[in-house]
Amino acid sequence: MPELPEVETARLVIEDAALERVIADVDDSDTYVCRPHQPGEIRAALLGRRLAAVHRRGKSVWCDTSGVGDSGPPGPALGIHLGMSGKIVVTDRHGDEIEGGDYWERGRALGDHRYTRFGLTFADRGSLLLIDPRRLGRVRLDPPVDALGPDALDITPRQFRAAFGKGTAPVKARLLDQHVIAGIGNLLADQTLWQAKINPARPVGELTSAEVSRLLKAARNTVKTAVSGGGVHILPMIEFRAPGARCPRCGAPMAHGTVGGRTTWWCSCEQA
Repeated sequence: MPELPEVETARLVIEDAALERVIADVDDSDTYVCRPHQPGEIRAALLGRRLAAVHRRGKSVWCDTSGVGDSGPPGPALGIHLGMSGKIVVTDRHGDEIEGGDYWERGRALGDHRYTRFGLTFADRGSLLLIDPRRLGRVRLDPPVDALGPDALDITPRQFRAAFGKGTAPVKARLLDQHVIAGIGNLLADQTLWQAKINPARPVGELTSAEVSRLLKAARNTVKTAVSGGGVHILPMIEFRAPGARCPRCGAPMAHGTVGGRTTWWCSCEQA
């Protein structure tokens, strides 16, 4: 399930392999993934342009586009959201794929092309594809990224304290609110709260100043560790989100329930 670390990998793939390649064709025929655009609308806006730069905030990626033929005004931003199962695949002119900034490797089938929902074909015959088995991703022009909160990697202590200093929302629900802090998904939130030793259902207004500081430190550490390690799966608590599991830190049984509408796991002792 893509969270910020996996989305950062997708951004790096685009940065490493898709920039400055002329867009010769666009498949925007999936009306659900490309909503609210009609088929052909994204194609008409991007033909002849290049992806000039790629950005990420939270779990959203967007690309600046150049003028047509390197002249004229810049084009619209191309926004890509991976959803729960999306993956970006970029190929060279031979159709070979790369992943995560690796060098080109022949014969690797990194994406199941049966589930391609959107694609750019470059003038050199390579491509950029959104492969999404569950069809929950989203591609749109000029996405509303300004509505997102600060990125989880860049949020300042002042911004964090303002977001978690008052209110009745459970602390986990506040962590998951992309308008408050962008990029923390369900697994990152559980890991962050476990690391900070805070119960996920605690109302944010009840957190002490010391607990908010501990939560910020845990959030930063969790996200940075997952990004450097290649994904959320490497975090120490994640494999213990399972029936019968015990906390890897103290050995107490892991508890679970629903918080903020999401399945949640926590240590029954240290996060009581």
